[in-house]
Amino acid sequence: MKYSWIVLVALILVSGCKTEDKDNYLISEKALSYFEKIRESCKSDDGRLWGTNLYGPMMFIDRTTRKMVANYPDRDGLLREKDGIYTGLYPRDQLISNTAVRYGSTLFGIAPLPNEEDEFRIMTRALHCLFHRYQDSIGFTSSGYNTANLDEKNARLWLKLEWKALRKAIETEDDGHCFAIRDALIFRGANHELYPTFVRDQIRFENYEGLATFTHLVLVTSSQEEFREKLLDLLDRFYFFPSYSRSYGLIHGALYASLLYRQGFDFSTIRSEDTDLGEQVRQLYDIRLPSVCRDIAGSLAFNYDLEEIKAEEIEREKDINQRIDRVVSTFTEKPVVYMEQISPYFDFEPEDIRPLASYGTLYEKIRISDNWGKLTVDKGGCLVSANLKYLRLTARGFEEGRNRIEGDGWHMIINNDWEILQVGDNYFLSKLSP
Repeated sequence: MKYSWIVLVALILVSGCKTEDKDNYLISEKALSYFEKIRESCKSDDGRLWGTNLYGPMMFIDRTTRKMVANYPDRDGLLREKDGIYTGLYPRDQLISNTAVRYGSTLFGIAPLPNEEDEFRIMTRALHCLFHRYQDSIGFTSSGYNTANLDEKNARLWLKLEWKALRKAIETEDDGHCFAIRDALIFRGANHELYPTFVRDQIRFENYEGLATFTHLVLVTSSQEEFREKLLDLLDRFYFFPSYSRSYGLIHGALYASLLYRQGFDFSTIRSEDTDLGEQVRQLYDIRLPSVCRDIAGSLAFNYDLEEIKAEEIEREKDINQRIDRVVSTFTEKPVVYMEQISPYFDFEPEDIRPLASYGTLYEKIRISDNWGKLTVDKGGCLVSANLKYLRLTARGFEEGRNRIEGDGWHMIINNDWEILQVGDNYFLSKLSP
């Protein structure tokens, strides 16, 4: 089973219009103005970064009303032209993510509007989705990533050490940055040696989302200093996320890409999601690594605040245990709705994820599209099993209507060939027998 985890860049790509009265700030004149600014950002690069101008069909979408504002028409004529822009309503059965999708036979970048008008967030979302559109056009798509190992304590330790070394390398101006790069690659190697079965998915996650983050930061900033400031600020925000498994690639790939960028690397040569950015950095900087990185990674760790990292992880474990005591009974002892995931498509914010040890992961807010329909959780949470196969929702306030089910804080639209069955106090989503 493959899972497509489409995540928005945390805190820079904050999602979600919450109220109806905030959906009108992108009036036609402003939409045209933003499209022109986005065009200029792409034109100023003019293909130097990726060998092609990234500007192309894209649309802003309001999450609440699902209104679309696009800069190009679609080939099938679904969008309506008005005041120089193209408008319509995004289908209710489709998720709204910062990615690229085909609409009316045309490949569009999709940029969900932020809750309030913020030019930086609007621009980064737009450039982020345009880069995904470019990736899609060369067959470089999100194929699903299983990086659950990055919520384990040892993986988080190695990752935090790697981030500290990468920060040092990015901040260092003299030749000392090569030593910090070497240390980062050794920590990376130790992590890969510990979890070899996850390496390919980690690399793909770093490529797909990390390169998009890197690209939108390059195109939206006006100097190397501003780029570095924005990149490291984003790293600081990710560092304190309680879960890394669904988010780390957004920043991790961007950090390695920034080191390649510093040396004039030709990014147009990256044509595969399996390109190891860490290995590209090693070759470009002529770094030699030990045959077994874990042999020396432990001794290097003391140079990067190892004891402080350990203390942070102890506090994280305490927080997880306290959360388990508070919320797990809601999904294990009280009436619940059970659903099995078949081929899910996720949309969520990394800061909304809360690991619950062997119970799985609590997503405080999430949107999921699957063979059975579409689920939206706005509050109260959704518990996803550790193997990513099953979902649990509270059955409080359960109501069933035609093709629609809802409970406290969530609702879903189910397809015609599925039904909800009550067994005792619980509910189970089941496919109708042929």
